[in-house]
Amino acid sequence: MSATSHDGPVLTQGDEIAAGRTVVRHIESGDLYATYLVWDDHRFSLGVAKVLRPERLHDESAQRAFRREAEALRRLAHPVLVRSFDAVLEGAHPHLLLEHIEGATLRQVQRQSGPLALEQVIPVALHIASAVHYLSAEGMVHLDIKPANIVMGIPPRLIDLSLVRSFAQAAEIADPLGTDAYMAPEQCEPRRLGPIGAPADVWGLGATLYHVLSGSVPFPAFPDADREVLRERFPQLEPEPPLPLPASVPQDLRQIVDAMLRREAGTRPKASEVALALEPLVASLPRKLVIGKRGLEPRG
Repeated sequence: MSATSHDGPVLTQGDEIAAGRTVVRHIESGDLYATYLVWDDHRFSLGVAKVLRPERLHDESAQRAFRREAEALRRLAHPVLVRSFDAVLEGAHPHLLLEHIEGATLRQVQRQSGPLALEQVIPVALHIASAVHYLSAEGMVHLDIKPANIVMGIPPRLIDLSLVRSFAQAAEIADPLGTDAYMAPEQCEPRRLGPIGAPADVWGLGATLYHVLSGSVPFPAFPDADREVLRERFPQLEPEPPLPLPASVPQDLRQIVDAMLRREAGTRPKASEVALALEPLVASLPRKLVIGKRGLEPRG
């Protein structure tokens, strides 16, 4: 077993995290979890295990977050949401066992290719909007919709429910929560602009679309911004709109993204309205999509 660190693996190949469930390789580490590709004897297949980090085993807030995500995964079922197969809440390695999804994330594809073609972007947006609508109908918010949490495929998949909250839980959030560039204004300053609810996920999807269409986040922070000053850390708190999307983006799509990025939560469209607005754009695409090495790829 390797030494514990925030950036490196905690477990190594062959380590057992539960009976018949062993580590194949380390994927990544975060503040709460270390994530591994694992082999599960019972299912005779690969899976992804989000293992609670050993230094967080006795942390009450970490335990609450872990159980909250386990409950959300148990409860939710949608074709575009990542699936959970098991939750081990006790023992030396409490973990969530998730399906192993092949494919690059939207962030990886965007980094390799720059701004994406409409044939890639619009169908993905429609699928994720359907998942956001489902979450809202279930009284839940994801709170971390971003390119790194969308795996390209048919259908694309929305992953990482580590920040998911019920509407009631989200309404109690008092401090910034999420990934800075993709956080709705009310996520940045919930004490003043809250409560946080379903419109926050619509904003997150809008920020994601803006990024993959333009190559830049809608409200980039200055590199030397003071993170203790909310309006420096979160430029989306200022009243100015983002720069216009490139002229190559159709007007209909620009209007949809602009509406999703409205500062006032109550003025944003619902996820179902976003999906309905995207449907004719998908229908008008001139080329079909196939699965390629980098996920969804247009073909003539």
